[in-house]
Amino acid sequence: MNPRTLQLANQIRRGNFLTDGGLETDLIFNHGIDLPCFASFDLLSTDWGQGLLRDYYRAYLDLAARHRAGFILESPTWRANRDWGAKLGYDADQLARINREAIDLLRDIRDQHRASAELPVLISGNIGPRGDGYVADNSMSAEEAQAYHSHQLAAFAASTADLVSAFTLNYSAEALGITQAAMDLALPLVISFTVETDGQLPTGQPLGDAINEVDDASGGYPLYYMINCAHPRHFEQRLAGDGAWRSRIEGVRGNASKCSHAELDGAEVLDDGNPAEFGDDYRRLQRLLPNLRVFGGCCGTDLRHVSRIAEACLA
Repeated sequence: MNPRTLQLANQIRRGNFLTDGGLETDLIFNHGIDLPCFASFDLLSTDWGQGLLRDYYRAYLDLAARHRAGFILESPTWRANRDWGAKLGYDADQLARINREAIDLLRDIRDQHRASAELPVLISGNIGPRGDGYVADNSMSAEEAQAYHSHQLAAFAASTADLVSAFTLNYSAEALGITQAAMDLALPLVISFTVETDGQLPTGQPLGDAINEVDDASGGYPLYYMINCAHPRHFEQRLAGDGAWRSRIEGVRGNASKCSHAELDGAEVLDDGNPAEFGDDYRRLQRLLPNLRVFGGCCGTDLRHVSRIAEACLA
């Protein structure tokens, strides 16, 4: 672990952190915002879109302050890679610029917030999978994934991001390629896998095996691992036991709905689940995961859900 990563790891492990909910589903279903290709980064291209994002993040920062927790600001760049960017008319140079601008926006939001050593606000460059986060199709080798994701990671390396986080990864080779690219750039990195209703990756690989594979091949380079884009009850049963890999999971961003990925993909209305029950689900996860300290939401969640998580886990 390089000095920058070690310093950040120590900072994170001194307390609990909140992060936001499901940005894209919140904007689309609760606010009526059109997000082609589920790409929130396009909002950065207008003053109106930037204002919308500022209001969104500030509400979560206020929540974290009320609960005396740190906060991780995730950039709205989950889709800001070459394949998805091309669908929206962005070339490589434009994508590099908008990834950097996303970090600039978050830095400005942080500067206006009353962050402190006791209540730190960290800025994370958010990257997503090359393909569909729900389906492990058109999979790459680790080497191919390293080359592909290095473009977006290089943009974050040229910014003031504190770390990068790769979300909704559904097979281990892509996670390993991202890890290798981050190592080349000396970027602190978080890896977040998604799982199906059986608690295993869409490829069928057990979550613990995927974590061990990336750790073994990278010398344990990721700061920590997360689970996102699955309801807590989909993977809760897989967290019992003595596997050392459980200690590497330090964050969860669950879906509000108990539906499968296939069911969610075909849904025309939002299933926002039960926010109060959602908080209880996280309290159970907190008992199962000894190092769980980063709490947020994914698809179908909003400020209500993260508020319930904070009440259940940070009281």
